[in-house]
Amino acid sequence: MDVFPQTWEIIDRFKGWCQSKGWKASDREDWINMGDEYHNFLWIQTIHPSTFEKVAMNSRCAIREGNSYRVVDVSYNAWLCSKSPPELLIHEIAKKPKLLKKNAIYDLSRAYSGDKPICIKLNRTDSIVFQEFETFLEKEWKVKLKQFQSRPILRASA
Repeated sequence: MDVFPQTWEIIDRFKGWCQSKGWKASDREDWINMGDEYHNFLWIQTIHPSTFEKVAMNSRCAIREGNSYRVVDVSYNAWLCSKSPPELLIHEIAKKPKLLKKNAIYDLSRAYSGDKPICIKLNRTDSIVFQEFETFLEKEWKVKLKQFQSRPILRASA
């Protein structure tokens, strides 16, 4: 592999991987349906912690059915970051178990900037789809997954 693929290509290929397992994958949107759970993939460059929390806590997704749409509750969100997410975001999420149960963050910035594809992850969900996504990254793209390491944030003293 000479160049690490764009995020849309990774998701597109992963949707094919999921369909081979019998899971339903949207051909237009970036979600996977397994049973009664929807797993949504959001690709972003950067996000503010308050915006992340609003989207993560009120997670809904429009599902296209023919010429119309219906809205479903999303069970899990995977946030695919092409740039490193703000350190403050990681610290804020780490303090909120409710967010951690439903949201995984995959920092792909090092895969785009280095010789060896590395993905830093924060995934404490019990999503089988996200576990399969990690396997897919390792097998298909030779990505080495590493856990986010929590570092204390230094604040200016008054």
